[in-house]
Amino acid sequence: MRKLNLLLVISVLAVLVLSFTKDAKPVFVQAQQTNDTILYPEEKHFKNIQQLTFGGDNAEAYFSYDGKWLIFQKTYAKEGIPCDQMYIGKIPTKAGEKFVPKLVSTGKGRTTCGAFMKDGKHIIYASTHLGSGDCPPVPDRTKYGNKYIWPLYDSYDIFMADLNGKIVKQLTKSKGYDAEATLSPDGKKMLYTSTKDGDIDMYVMDLKTGKEKKVTNLLGYDGGGWFSPDGKKIIWRASRPKTEAEIKEYKELLAQGLVAPTNMEVWVANADGSNAKQVSSFGQANWAPAYMPDNKRIIFASNHEYKRGFPFNLYTMNEDGTNLTKISRDKGFDAFPMFSPDGKKIVFCSNRNNGGTRDTNIFIADWVE
Repeated sequence: MRKLNLLLVISVLAVLVLSFTKDAKPVFVQAQQTNDTILYPEEKHFKNIQQLTFGGDNAEAYFSYDGKWLIFQKTYAKEGIPCDQMYIGKIPTKAGEKFVPKLVSTGKGRTTCGAFMKDGKHIIYASTHLGSGDCPPVPDRTKYGNKYIWPLYDSYDIFMADLNGKIVKQLTKSKGYDAEATLSPDGKKMLYTSTKDGDIDMYVMDLKTGKEKKVTNLLGYDGGGWFSPDGKKIIWRASRPKTEAEIKEYKELLAQGLVAPTNMEVWVANADGSNAKQVSSFGQANWAPAYMPDNKRIIFASNHEYKRGFPFNLYTMNEDGTNLTKISRDKGFDAFPMFSPDGKKIVFCSNRNNGGTRDTNIFIADWVE
């Protein structure tokens, strides 16, 4: 659940009328600069952009270690996928080649946060399927003043599976929410989020021994963590309730397995959790952060420019929060940016070119400095 997520976007965009045409642009064909487009004129850092999925909610697309595959989660009721399941697909390399997703989760429960392992033969992801084969219930937000409330399903655990979907190992078994897993560049360690110690914190697990270390310790939500490309640092999103009222609300929601992640900032630390510091102070929701290939700059998604809460766009900044630069320009939702291992490509998810629907699709482009 690194997703802030599509549910938030759908809720927000339910009151937003977007003026898109109904034309679907095929993969590898550059769209014209109309309101329904895969590339906006100001998006100078994207070149040779391609749309990989067409329909449904497709999110959190991340590269395999060799940069040839993507793993992502998908919900699409029209295709009989009522809540997120995990898929993989080989990235097209020539004109006419299609992106063909393959189901690699059980098809039961809800899944989130997939990642390829370094051997190229296994994946990890979180799933609720041991708790129930049905989609877990969505919170009734009317009980909380129609705030965006995010469920921390205690049936989430993290699993390892092969590329045919066979689960070969259960990596977490603690009571409570275990999800949002990513892997270190050497493939030996897993960074994930859990509620097992009473707060929403991050842990680093040695995959060989199972030994782990808690790497966050401040009150508030800590999650969506990633290692830097050189493996020396971690980056994540965090909420920090400060006033008595904020702390009271946070703890009351947490006791119900809920969190309201609408005020988050970007944090960084050494890989062992030491020297933790807040990078951004923009207000609202600054999330889905990742280090850029140089291990110094940061890319992230944010709605901080807009008091109404949307659009979400992509931004870059220095590690100290300076030199904020807007990268993307969709009028709805751009998020989940991630660079390929060689730093040459970027993948992200967006509401662009969706024909006026609420669909979120996956886009990949060459990165231009």
